[in-house]
Amino acid sequence: MLTGKNLVDAQAQMKQDGSGQAEIALEFDKEGAKLFGEATTANVGKPLIIVIDDQAVSAPIVQGPIMDGNAVITGNFTAKEAQDLAVLLRSGALPVSFEVMEKRSIGPTLGADSLDKSIKAGIVGLIAILIFMIGYYRLPGVIADLSLVIYALLVLGTMVALDAVLTLPGIAGFALSIGMAVDANVIIYERIKEELRYGKTLVASIEAGFKRAFTTIFDANVTTLITAAVLMYFGTGPVKGFAVTLSIGIVASMLVALAFTRYMLVLSANVTKNQKLYGV
Repeated sequence: MLTGKNLVDAQAQMKQDGSGQAEIALEFDKEGAKLFGEATTANVGKPLIIVIDDQAVSAPIVQGPIMDGNAVITGNFTAKEAQDLAVLLRSGALPVSFEVMEKRSIGPTLGADSLDKSIKAGIVGLIAILIFMIGYYRLPGVIADLSLVIYALLVLGTMVALDAVLTLPGIAGFALSIGMAVDANVIIYERIKEELRYGKTLVASIEAGFKRAFTTIFDANVTTLITAAVLMYFGTGPVKGFAVTLSIGIVASMLVALAFTRYMLVLSANVTKNQKLYGV
């Protein structure tokens, strides 16, 4: 009988009879007032169904002819129900126009291309790190490279166990945690080299180097882990995926650096005492 374009406003309000019940006040434009007057006159005692998106949202009974374009929907509404219905009515009355300015089609190849480039960049970076560690730290560098391989297997295995998907932000988190794992090895090895320069034995230098490096590594990883936890709690979607991957990587890097790397260094020190193999 009339459409939402004729509705000027719809507001929730409390009844004036002191009952504490809510109602919805409607206001129509001039054309709507005429049409609404005709509709209410012809349907006294009958429901007028209000339909939005092909669904009936209300069906108030017409109490009498309404000719001035101002009506009230009453019923056993709570304040929230009345407010929600008023919002629906106002939204339905908004004059919405749509004009196509530009149309683009984005296929899955774009995402696949970005993922492929990210993986290739990660592989190139990882190979460069492996070569650098061997070239600069020699035998400890070989141990560090082995530690990184184990670290990567731990992270990927954990993600498989959690049924997690490695997205582009996840790859970024993985790459960042690899950097922190390498950083932990660099700190440890530099501490060991300092101890060797002081004239300590190889085994004693390894023990002292780990002891001195532990606080630095622990503090750096814990602060990053706190940041990841905040991102995981407040973030959504890609941000949360980045935080999850980063968290897994941080825990794995600490376990590998402080357990496996230490064990392998002590084992190698018991096999050979040649300090030149340790970059000194």
